Amino acid sequence: MKLSSSPTLFSAGFLAVLVGYTSSIAIVLQAAQSAGASAAQLNSAMLVLGLGVGGGTIVLSLLTRVPILLAWSTPGAALLATSLHTYSYAEAIGIFIFASALMVLVGVSGLFHRFSRWIPSHLAAAMLAGILVHFGIALFNVDKSAQALVGVMLLAYLVVRWTWPRLAIIATLFAGIIFLSLQGAWQSESLNWHWALPSWQTPVWNSAALLGVGVPLFLVTLSSQNLPGVAMIQSFGYQPRLSPIITVTGLLGVVLAPFGGFAYNLAAISAALCLSPEADPNPKNRYKATVFAGGLYVLCGLLGATIIGVFYVLPAPFITALAGIALISTLSQSFASAFEKEDQRESTLFTFLVTASGLSFFNVGSAFWGLLLGLVIHYARPRS
Repeated sequence: MKLSSSPTLFSAGFLAVLVGYTSSIAIVLQAAQSAGASAAQLNSAMLVLGLGVGGGTIVLSLLTRVPILLAWSTPGAALLATSLHTYSYAEAIGIFIFASALMVLVGVSGLFHRFSRWIPSHLAAAMLAGILVHFGIALFNVDKSAQALVGVMLLAYLVVRWTWPRLAIIATLFAGIIFLSLQGAWQSESLNWHWALPSWQTPVWNSAALLGVGVPLFLVTLSSQNLPGVAMIQSFGYQPRLSPIITVTGLLGVVLAPFGGFAYNLAAISAALCLSPEADPNPKNRYKATVFAGGLYVLCGLLGATIIGVFYVLPAPFITALAGIALISTLSQSFASAFEKEDQRESTLFTFLVTASGLSFFNVGSAFWGLLLGLVIHYARPRS
């Protein structure tokens, strides 16, 4: 395979990885902190996330000759960031394995398409919106001392999004770093370059955690990552066999979860960079862009400890702002999808409100109860 056929393949792959990290790393760190992960466990998670995404991307792209780009579940990380604070890290590992095993099940059984039809898309979108809305609110709930930083980052995001949407999150990241550097609040000289190492954690099985967080993690990953990822691939004319791909994403999670790999899935937004004609005019060559992206993900995984170091020397308001801004587009799309049809808005609204409320029954989180109530209302409502 000759990767030199088009220089744009390299730029597309590089940009896909850059967007993938900058749009989600802050949320992943928040999820790990919510789970009580130690520094060694966090380094291990970054290692296996990069290795799993990169290795899976390379293998699937080479086998199918389709530009298949994997990712970790950003909406899933957002869910975990708001749901894991009452559980131990060992219980969190059990949640990761359980959710990934469910993904293997729907892949192997061929239930992927049928399962997606059982849960209406507007309820999945409402549940996701209820999870993400807290990140949007946090963006405007920072201390006065950080308001200028957030303002600069938000301005950079809006200006670049109106002109070069694909670069909006990257511009936000660099705008914040430049502002902090000018203020003397971030010194890159303090960074230490070293390799990440794996750290095993034996899972603990908590039925309430599996039901209250594991099931929503599976559903969010399925509906908000894998389904859009499939739609993105097919929108560019590719028709790969879906069941084996979904099965691979689940197997990656089952195998790598004890090291911190919480959920693997198809990429959507970043995948578009490798799927589009800008990567290569010839559709048959575009898989090379994802192969290159996979290699970069592997390298970033090996340097996971250093990547974490970059974000740990940044002030907490910067991480909060970057996470909130990175999720604005997803939150907006979730609201639009959830409330699109008037006759579905009642079930949608209750799903959103319950999920966003943070309530808990029997130690089961609000995302599960919100979706359950929405499903009851949706299917019990008399049809005209």
